[in-house]
Amino acid sequence: MKNNKILNLPKLARKIEKLKKNNKTVVHCHGVFDVLHIGHIKHFSSAKKLGDILVVTVTPDQYVNKGPNRPVFSLELRMQFLAAIKDIDFIAANTSPNATSAIQGLKPSIYCKGKDYKKNNLDVTGGIKKEIKFIKKVGGKIAYTDDELFSSSKIINQSAYNLSEDQQKFLNKIKINKSVNNNEKIIKTIKSFEKLNILIIGETIIDEYVFCEALGKSGKEPVLVLKDRNTEKYLGGAAAIANNLSSFCKKITLISGIGEKKEHEKFINQNLKKNIKKIFLLKEKSGTIVKKRFIDFINKTKVLGVYSIDDQPLIKKQQIKFDHLIKNAIKKHDMVIVSDYGHGLITEKTARLIVKKSKFIAVNAQLNAANIGYHTLSKYKGANLVIINENELRHEFRNKLENLNNLIQKLSEKLKSKYITVTSGDDGAKIHIRSTKEIIKCPAFANTVTDKIGTGDTMLALLAISIFNKIDVRFSMLLSALAAAENIKYMANSKSLEKSGIIKTIQSYLK
Repeated sequence: MKNNKILNLPKLARKIEKLKKNNKTVVHCHGVFDVLHIGHIKHFSSAKKLGDILVVTVTPDQYVNKGPNRPVFSLELRMQFLAAIKDIDFIAANTSPNATSAIQGLKPSIYCKGKDYKKNNLDVTGGIKKEIKFIKKVGGKIAYTDDELFSSSKIINQSAYNLSEDQQKFLNKIKINKSVNNNEKIIKTIKSFEKLNILIIGETIIDEYVFCEALGKSGKEPVLVLKDRNTEKYLGGAAAIANNLSSFCKKITLISGIGEKKEHEKFINQNLKKNIKKIFLLKEKSGTIVKKRFIDFINKTKVLGVYSIDDQPLIKKQQIKFDHLIKNAIKKHDMVIVSDYGHGLITEKTARLIVKKSKFIAVNAQLNAANIGYHTLSKYKGANLVIINENELRHEFRNKLENLNNLIQKLSEKLKSKYITVTSGDDGAKIHIRSTKEIIKCPAFANTVTDKIGTGDTMLALLAISIFNKIDVRFSMLLSALAAAENIKYMANSKSLEKSGIIKTIQSYLK
């Protein structure tokens, strides 16, 4: 049933224009409004007293950065809830992540926020500062209500609308930690990463996704025939790790290998973030690694993979050069992150050099179709932090059935690593702390799984910088799990992590 209060933005803009010509003062509120509570009602009541007409714009589902399981209610339902409030005259869905475009289009007399927004520095997105700038630009002014604060996120978390029992228990253990138990301390914790000087070592990979329509079986041969619709390229491998950390750390160096003919170099340079210093070794008699995957364009499932890889080790003179580059670079960096895809760039000798010379080293040594049966974590004995998938761990020990905790402890003894993290898909992840022999389980937080490519690397990157900075282990696991949950929503590494979004998500979960 159509509600006369709910309009689209252009119609609402025309309505406001007429109202203002009739000397009406239009007040504008904006937000997510997921699970309405008494705080919202009081806020709208106070806002309405500032003028004659109250309009409310609502953040669309895709822009709600409160965590993987939010919003609880869809945009349509949230607008219907708001329409039932007598103080609200008109409602519209916004079309962007923040209110600036809505302010610019609607040109309200007053833009109204709650008193928690008076401290502009606590808004990590910087959105409120932009909104103040835009409301002044259209001739309006900012106002703040002074009502008692409530939190939709806190109500949702306490009521477990969007949390499993495991998630709730895990979050409650973090909430009692005084070092990260409020918004300001969370911001301070995440901002502490800015000063780190990170060295990332590993293969750069071009992930090429060919989106296809399945036509059916070939008329002459038992072959599936696909019609290609479009192709997208994403920057993967160690380069993707660097991009994901670029929002958190100001100084990042990437040492990687690409093909001797520099194919894809322009694409790589265009897609690496500006604060990443790159050092590329041009691998002789080799091309840049390209992993092409054919994707059903309707349901986004992978149909076929075709890899262009020369996984032979570096020739001797290049090996010497590569080791020299690494040895010199390690001295200038606080920590090293290695993602070893087993494609010939990092030999056992190089791995031992990295472990020996690094102040702190975090490693992801992945099994994949090209290296299974040949690749092992053993060459990283002594690494501070190792992340591995459960299937990779079982392959490492050739053990399919033994209790996972036993295998984690065995790997810790084998590698002598301070921290071992094992991911198990939708069953979450476990971290083993060697000094205490404690194993902590962190549940998975992803509710939208589009593509798993890059999630292990994403988790490693955030976990590494957090553990290095001696942040609480449970908080570190939450941070990395939420980063992985963000990554897994998109195809490959098509979208890099944004610090502000991750902070908002953690703040939402820990209310």
